[in-house]
Amino acid sequence: MVQNNSILETKNLVLKFGGLTAVDNVSLTIEKSKITALIGPNGSGKTSLFTVLSGIYVPTSGKVYFEGKDITALPPHKIYELGIVRSFQFPQLFYKMTVYDNIVFAGRKQVGDNPLNAVLARNLQVKQEKLLREKALEILDLLDLGDHVTKFPGQLSGGQLKLLELGRSLMADPKLLLLDEPAAGVSPVLVKKIFDIISKFRVEKGMTVLVIEHRLQVVEEFADWIYVMHRGRIFLSGKPSQVLTNEQLLTVYSGGRVEND
Repeated sequence: MVQNNSILETKNLVLKFGGLTAVDNVSLTIEKSKITALIGPNGSGKTSLFTVLSGIYVPTSGKVYFEGKDITALPPHKIYELGIVRSFQFPQLFYKMTVYDNIVFAGRKQVGDNPLNAVLARNLQVKQEKLLREKALEILDLLDLGDHVTKFPGQLSGGQLKLLELGRSLMADPKLLLLDEPAAGVSPVLVKKIFDIISKFRVEKGMTVLVIEHRLQVVEEFADWIYVMHRGRIFLSGKPSQVLTNEQLLTVYSGGRVEND
C-alpha cells in the first residue's frame, strides 16, 4: 500500500530484456502535488522505468501501486484512464490532424468514446464537447499556440511541437504526469516557459509530476525531490540541495565506479 502523502510507489521493480537488466530492483515513492526529477546518464534505465509505469511493458518482477491500488499488469489505456499520463521525448502526435484536434483528442473519459452515447446520451455528449473545446483553446493560448489551431504539426517548429505534446498531456487532466525530457533540444527561454506551465498546473490543480531531465539547473530550480538512476538502480535520492552537491553525482555522469556498484 502507498503512504498517505504519496500517489505512486514501486516495490523492487525489475525489467529484463533477455540477459539485459534495464530496471534493477527499483523502489521509489512519488509524493502528491510535487515535482520529482529522475536524472542520470544515458542508458541508466530512466525511460525503461517510464515504460513500466505507463503500462507499455509489464515488469519482470516487482509491483507498481497508484493511489493504493496495484496497477502492475494494467494495459496502457487503463493506466491512462486512471490519470497517469505520459509525454515523450520525441512528440508522438497525429500529423494528419490539426493542432486543435490533437489537443481535443487527448481528453480523458469522453462521452463520445462509446458509440451508444450518440443516441442515449446525446445532450451530455454535446455539453461535454463544448467544455472540451473551451478547455483546448485555453490550453493552446497558454502555450502560445492559439494562432496555430488550424495548422498541422508538420507546420510547427521543434519547440512548438514540444509545447503541443505538453498541451496534449495537460488536456488529459493528469493526476500523475510522466514527462520524458520535455526541454530536450529547445532554447533556455522555452525551457523556462515549459517548466513555468508545469509548475502552474502543480500549484493550481494539484498535479503530480515525475520528469526525466538532464538540465541540472532546471532540476535545481523546479524539482522538490530527485532520484538518480545508475545502471538500472536508484543510486541517490533527496532534495536538490542534497543530491546536486553530492560528490558521487559527478562520478555517475563521468561513468566512473560508485560505492554501491
